[in-house]
Amino acid sequence: MPAGAVQRDADTAEFFAGTERGELLLRCCGSCGQLSRPQARSCDRCRSADLSWAPAAGQGTVISWAVVHGRAAGGEPPTRTVVAIVELDEGPWLHSRLAGVSPGSVSGGLRVTVGFERAEGGEAIPVFRPA
Repeated sequence: MPAGAVQRDADTAEFFAGTERGELLLRCCGSCGQLSRPQARSCDRCRSADLSWAPAAGQGTVISWAVVHGRAAGGEPPTRTVVAIVELDEGPWLHSRLAGVSPGSVSGGLRVTVGFERAEGGEAIPVFRPA
């Protein structure tokens, strides 16, 4: 199940410029060097608002997951989408869709790597797959 089209705005422009290049960007604190999730407005450690963008390696571990069950349509079977909380190797946690896995094969500790998918008319968004 692909995600709906996501559009960039002034606050997300640099993040989506990165995803367009195939780069996952995190927020990096200019005061203490802590890496934080992309939507952070201040540092998770020292609360400084001096944040810049830094590329992440794009590797992580599944912390938790859920299966979203969709409705059957037009004689097709119902959809099942795996969504997860992924702890990046750099530390921050991201919520994302897991692709390339069956719902029954996901487990905590599963190593994943980021990829990017784009819904028609939208931005490239991070999606994780088994490493």
